[in-house]
Amino acid sequence: MSKKIKIAVYSGEVPSTTFIERLINGLSDEGYTILLFGYLKKRTRYSSSSISVTTYSDNRIQKLFHLIKYSLLLGLFKREEKKQLDVIIAAKSKNKTLSKIKYYPVLWHKPEVFHLQWARSIEDWIWVQNFGIKLVVSLRGAHINYTPITHPEIALLYQKTFPKVDGFHAVSKAIGKEAEKYGASSAKIQVVYSGLNKIIVPGKSNEDKTFTIISVGRTHWKKGYNYALETCKILKDSGFKFNYQIVGANDSEELTYLVNTLNLQEEVLLSGKMPFFKVQESMRNADVLLLPSLEEGIANVVLEAMQLGTLVISTDCGGMDEVIENGQNGFIVPTRNPQQMSDSILKIAQLPHEEKQSMMEQAKITIEQQHTTEKMISDMISLYQKVIAS
Repeated sequence: MSKKIKIAVYSGEVPSTTFIERLINGLSDEGYTILLFGYLKKRTRYSSSSISVTTYSDNRIQKLFHLIKYSLLLGLFKREEKKQLDVIIAAKSKNKTLSKIKYYPVLWHKPEVFHLQWARSIEDWIWVQNFGIKLVVSLRGAHINYTPITHPEIALLYQKTFPKVDGFHAVSKAIGKEAEKYGASSAKIQVVYSGLNKIIVPGKSNEDKTFTIISVGRTHWKKGYNYALETCKILKDSGFKFNYQIVGANDSEELTYLVNTLNLQEEVLLSGKMPFFKVQESMRNADVLLLPSLEEGIANVVLEAMQLGTLVISTDCGGMDEVIENGQNGFIVPTRNPQQMSDSILKIAQLPHEEKQSMMEQAKITIEQQHTTEKMISDMISLYQKVIAS
């Protein structure tokens, strides 16, 4: 792609997730003009002048100014396109004013590619194709794996809209296959794994400590923490000494109840959310990162642990077997299986130092080959190239 195109990376909020922010900055570094639209969650400065931010807030006066500005610009310079979009808004939107606040800036700036990060919002943005804008949709865990199952109307929406999409970004091969069930064309799906920034990893501290297990993530049923706590009960009953921390779980009534019912108050800590660097430090100093999930795309926390030199035990959910090769760079166990989780923890605890080091090195090699930011950006540009050429 010799011409550096304009790409809208849309998640609905500015700033967005770590993955999306890495994508934005990486594409900008490669010379692409990046357009950001949506709700201003927090004032953010981007170092590159090629990143253009057009946002609105909850302030009524700011919203009104925003609406008037883009109504005038479109009315003066793109009158026919504005009329066409107004017809679409009148036919589809319940809140026509908010739709105009969201849509008008996109039509005015008119990117060549509109990259929608959340598939569930596709009905709001399918209209961009009417104006010659290519639509790319990201396929992520929750939005594809279980939302269309628990919300049948979303499944119908996907079946209606997925065949029209110009290109899909899948976070794993497994999730791409799931999207095909709703009419996504395999020829239009490109797997682009999440990329991590390179870091210098300090050595682990407190080597002669109690065996430490850590999990990180919100307390949603899909995370499978109830099975992790049953694993802890098996370990305790076997006489194994350990500590287990779930970061981000201190306000979970269900997990607090389970910890007490299973008599794990001395072994298990349900801690609150932490700053990113604190989470990284805690993962680095743990013996094992445990991912007991029932559903994932590819969990970033696993990639981060592998990069940090912490051994991983993950359930065989989503695309996790695309990252972890059992017994080589980590361990894969079946979902909903506390016994196999506990067996794998005990196996790691008994591994000779040399075998642990070898497994950690293999994990780091996997990240270096498959999950760098540079590779992620290169693969995304390849996807945009295919979409523009189609």
